[in-house]
Amino acid sequence: MAEIVNMPRLSDTMEEGTVAKWLKQVGDKVEEGDILAEIETDKATMEFESFNEGVLLHIGVQEGDSAPVDTLLAIIGEEGEDISSIVNGGSAPAPEAKEEAPAEEKKAEEVSGESGSEMPEGVQVVTMPRLSDTMTEGTVATWLKKEGDKVEEGDILAEIETDKATMEFESFYEGILLHVGIEEGGSAPVDSLLAIIGPEGTDIEAAIAAAKGGATSAPKKEAKTEKADAPKEESAPAAETTTTDGGKIFASPLAKKMAADKGIDLSTVKGSGDNGRIIKRDIENYKAPAATPAAAAPKAEAAAPAAASTPAAMPFVPAGEERVEEVKNSQMRKTIAKRLGESKFTAPHYYLTVELDMEQAIASRAQINSLPDTKVSFNDMVVKACAMALKKHPQVNTSWKGDVTQFNQHVHVGVAVAVEDGLVVPVLKFTNEMSLTQIGGKVKELAGKARNKKLTPAEMDGSTFTVSNLGMFGIEEFTSIINQPNSAILSVGAIVEKPVVKNGEIVVGKTMKVTLACDHRTIDGATGAQFLQTLKAYVENPVTMLA
Repeated sequence: MAEIVNMPRLSDTMEEGTVAKWLKQVGDKVEEGDILAEIETDKATMEFESFNEGVLLHIGVQEGDSAPVDTLLAIIGEEGEDISSIVNGGSAPAPEAKEEAPAEEKKAEEVSGESGSEMPEGVQVVTMPRLSDTMTEGTVATWLKKEGDKVEEGDILAEIETDKATMEFESFYEGILLHVGIEEGGSAPVDSLLAIIGPEGTDIEAAIAAAKGGATSAPKKEAKTEKADAPKEESAPAAETTTTDGGKIFASPLAKKMAADKGIDLSTVKGSGDNGRIIKRDIENYKAPAATPAAAAPKAEAAAPAAASTPAAMPFVPAGEERVEEVKNSQMRKTIAKRLGESKFTAPHYYLTVELDMEQAIASRAQINSLPDTKVSFNDMVVKACAMALKKHPQVNTSWKGDVTQFNQHVHVGVAVAVEDGLVVPVLKFTNEMSLTQIGGKVKELAGKARNKKLTPAEMDGSTFTVSNLGMFGIEEFTSIINQPNSAILSVGAIVEKPVVKNGEIVVGKTMKVTLACDHRTIDGATGAQFLQTLKAYVENPVTMLA
């Protein structure tokens, strides 16, 4: 099905873009992550990559031409697909919008609103940016500037959480941060009012009213006051978000993650970043304060004899209170929920489980890892075996497309990685062509980037099969939801020591269970079983993967 690619907004102030150069031509094959074109904004010339794959069927803006944000830029679809209705219907409104009014008048109308409120001189409205091609709304993870702070051009205003990652958002203006339109943890659609920056002494009420088209800001300020007061009355501030005196803690997402992993209370860390912000090196160099000796233990011991002499147990009198806490779902969590829900409820899943004899795999791994500068895990062996088995069973390496089944000639294995907010799936491109050590090195690199929220969209797109491993947590067997548009996902359990029968005798063996979840629309039961037989042969005899 054809996908429409619109002119992206690559900076906060960008209203239109100019195509400096097309790097793909009509008829060219496009992979996810390929650079489509170089787009010239009001700030710089930037590369624009594709989030879709297929054939470039149509170019809507020629080299050297300019077009407003969200104008039809290109169409990507299947070769020979009829796109006449899209081309004819998709590009007509743009010229009318341009001729409607001069740009300055139109901007003035948008700013002034229906009530006629005018924006004070020198004031700039900052809206929620679109930081990825698929982003429709953003969440403010952290404000690095507060109302009243001076802002220089290039300063980091806030950390914005998109559907892909948490990204720093810098200011293109200088002045005083007059108003924050979205509180920390709050979400809003792209183009919503994010902040207002202007000269000191500006009438903030008038600026807010003008930015909102004449709407009064009084209710906003009341709601803001109530929001700030409520936590003080109802519960103690959380260590992750406030200091002991009630002040805000500013810390980068990576610093928060590292602190949580190490059990460090952020309120005891002194930040060395901008405005006292806690950054990575502060956690790395952190030294815990000296602990105060506990004096309660002797009293507890002294109380023991008295308890022993009590003739009957005291009746239980509850002293606690029922409490709940609502935590706002992150963009990543909402995206995971949406996509896995769609997969589970649209693709008819069925599951096949086999148990693998791991004796030879264990011996082979030990021998491989005895070599200098070599480190291979059991998961690397499974990933390699899957890639080779997919080449022998192409029906498993498919995608359901409604009227057609797409057979992927390439093998891109995704490896599920748990991160703080959920799960991401970095992709190993052309996995079947990689050696075990190359797979091990790439998995380690991508997993590290995933946990530090440094993965690019291109590194998470394009998988044709997925592997999920919970063996390191002691899980012996489980099932997974298919990562669409894949047709299958393999769930890998732990290696366990158990009695097994070999040559008619019961001996101690080491086995591992793997479960294949299949989409019944593309993979029949016999096909899935044959794939597992091939996989089993590779894992139980690792030398066959080196041939």
